[in-house]
Amino acid sequence: MMAPSDMTGRVALVTGAAAGLGRATALRLAEVGADVAVVDIAEAGLEETATMIRAMGRRALALPLDMAQRANCAAAVERTVADLGRLDALCNVAGVMLPGETMKITDAEWDLTMAVNLEAPFFTIRAALPHLLEAKGAIVNVTSCAAFQGQAYFAAHCATKSGLTNMTKALAMEFQHQPIRINAVAPGGMMTGLTHGMARLAGLDEGLIRRIGSARPELCEVEDVAACGAF
Repeated sequence: MMAPSDMTGRVALVTGAAAGLGRATALRLAEVGADVAVVDIAEAGLEETATMIRAMGRRALALPLDMAQRANCAAAVERTVADLGRLDALCNVAGVMLPGETMKITDAEWDLTMAVNLEAPFFTIRAALPHLLEAKGAIVNVTSCAAFQGQAYFAAHCATKSGLTNMTKALAMEFQHQPIRINAVAPGGMMTGLTHGMARLAGLDEGLIRRIGSARPELCEVEDVAACGAF
């Protein structure tokens, strides 16, 4: 695995940090020296992550916020800077994955997927940019292999991940001459809580289910993806 960045004396903000890849990313950044603000709607899991970070000798700020609410995106950045003093890195990890037959997906499910997977990263980035430019910092967005390959029963998810991938490219081009790095990681299947949503696909075409990866044995480890993000 690649050598991690040295984040000693720096502050990172990680969304979706109550479990899974978000937690692994927050812990990896703490491991390489960062103080970490962690954000998630799941308050109990979030506090567990913060406790783990503090046990590593780093400062942790737990922010139980629903990132589907646009105002919370700016609030997360503001609280991080106010409480931890600066912002050097933003990791947009929070995501929802609501598979289902297209004709049965509700407006609310579509709106939630768009709000968390695509809109929240944009509005959090917009709020964070002045601080990150000052700190010569970095942004890492978590997209997905679904950004590059269509997956049956995941139309909304694929749309958001494709959008987030291209948005990352657009931002990287816009700020290419300024002191900031803007990247994305696009993992394949991971053994996280999101995979539990696959239960919604029970009874659908088994061949398609296998092709979208729900039954694949080679799911990657969240720690490996977190290490990539830290790098």
